[in-house]
Amino acid sequence: MLNTLHQSELMQLQPTILRFTQMLSAVLQLDAEVVDADLVRIAGTGPYSKFFGKKLNTTSRIFRYILETHQEKVVVKSRTDPICDGCSNKESCRETAFLGVPIMLEDRCIGVISLVAFTEESREKIKENVQLFSDYIRHISQIFVSKVLESGDTDNGLSKVFTSLIENMDQGVLVLDDNSRVKYGNDPALNNLNISRDELAQISVNIQPLSFHNNELKGHQQHIISLGERQELVVGQFHDIHGHQLFLMAFYQPNTSFEIGKPSQQLRSVIGECKQMQTLKTLISRIATSPSSVLINGESGTGKEVIAHAVHNLSDRNDKPFVAINCAAIPDQLLESELFGYVRGAFTGASNKGKTGLIQAANKGTLFLDEIGDMSMTLQAKLLRVLEEREVMPIGSNIAVPVDIRVISATNRDFSEMIATNKFREDLYYRLNVIPIHLPPLKDRQGDVDILVHYFLDIHTRKIGVGYPGITPNVMTRLNSYNWPGNVRELSNLIEYLVNVVPAGDMIDVDLLPPYFERTACEKRSEQHNIDDSIMSLEEMEKIRIEEAINRLGNRKLVAEELGIGIATLYRKIKKFELSSQHA
Repeated sequence: MLNTLHQSELMQLQPTILRFTQMLSAVLQLDAEVVDADLVRIAGTGPYSKFFGKKLNTTSRIFRYILETHQEKVVVKSRTDPICDGCSNKESCRETAFLGVPIMLEDRCIGVISLVAFTEESREKIKENVQLFSDYIRHISQIFVSKVLESGDTDNGLSKVFTSLIENMDQGVLVLDDNSRVKYGNDPALNNLNISRDELAQISVNIQPLSFHNNELKGHQQHIISLGERQELVVGQFHDIHGHQLFLMAFYQPNTSFEIGKPSQQLRSVIGECKQMQTLKTLISRIATSPSSVLINGESGTGKEVIAHAVHNLSDRNDKPFVAINCAAIPDQLLESELFGYVRGAFTGASNKGKTGLIQAANKGTLFLDEIGDMSMTLQAKLLRVLEEREVMPIGSNIAVPVDIRVISATNRDFSEMIATNKFREDLYYRLNVIPIHLPPLKDRQGDVDILVHYFLDIHTRKIGVGYPGITPNVMTRLNSYNWPGNVRELSNLIEYLVNVVPAGDMIDVDLLPPYFERTACEKRSEQHNIDDSIMSLEEMEKIRIEEAINRLGNRKLVAEELGIGIATLYRKIKKFELSSQHA
């Protein structure tokens, strides 16, 4: 270390600057380095996380340039940039990009804060966000000088720098202490959680991943944030920084709330908050403990087996077997032996050990008969006897076996027509239809598409092992306008496809949707709408232009490029015109 008598202003605050640099690196996910006016390394991360207090070698051309000119410097093509000419380390240099900003104290440059990339991915991040990163670092350096050096209070100075950094971020950020208690939240975080700063300080806050498997994945994932008795579903990720945790919220949020104690909390597998689904959840809660038969009617793909599982899981039989069989998927001659079982030697080819049928296997539990309308009239008669006598006769046996089962059946067929044409027994129908449940098609479930999209995003990102992607408002508009002939199953398959094809770190945009997702009528009208510029102010014209670009592109970087402005400037204009919560 250098003699303390000759330490620079920055070196005298080295512990504070080191902690601050590590925070900056974690927030921006790039390596960072700080040097003073004598080219002494004050702090750094990654390859620069050692040799603090040592002077850099004489070939530190970029730092010298910034110190001498008092100007920031960006290098996105290392080795080929003119400033690298003559550098003795040019051929062995591992840096792929560099962004350095001077730390100015009045008219003196007392040091440099820099961001450094070592991979092509990190280089692209700097290249695409130069203005944004530059604004962040320049703002921090000003606070660093004016507050930290003036106060001389290391811990308090760090708090001011840290708070200012977070408060100027467009992402929601929560700061937690080493006991996982929330100490601070910036304005975007408070808006996402629909809570005031005073309320946040007074209640217990807990953050848990929606699935514990999420802890094994990198990138944004869904978390449940408990705010007293209220819960919010928030997409974000954790960063550990010296006894503190940062929870960084994604720009995109599902905007889905939970309330403890409601049927939706008890029936997590039954996804949906529309009026029909709320009524359905209430009905399930009421009839779950009954032994009476249930008949679920709904179109293919609406999730009839999910409802059957929910009834079983809420019943007193939830620790006993749930046995499901698809009556349409098994040939009639095999279905009988599957359901009723058989004894040794019952027929040619029968197992020497016999076979226990699914009805017996479901004893004390629940038997789910999917597509019951495809069962033959012969088997219908045998099933009716089981329901009436509560006993089953295996094939080849003359001894009935008592069974205690609850039967839940499901169909997408019209039983009234089948009964009229003698394709289904009327007496069996009344035995099965003691408690009827109708499952509405997805097209009639207003508002549920949004909830299901984020539910399936969570499921499929965990299954595939990728980060949780965002999804643009235009995509959500088209998904909500679609008719969904395949219902929930079709939506699940679509989201699995999109999770597979979306590039890492990108949002799901309309160009990834299959071609049958046509533009909505609203989008077409918007494109045809001509604005009379002559009667509008420049600010009104600018707001409309930004709003239209955001709606169409759905990606801030692309919007900024199209408008010819820096991304930080775009952020400021989004805030100015109050477009953030509606469109961005």
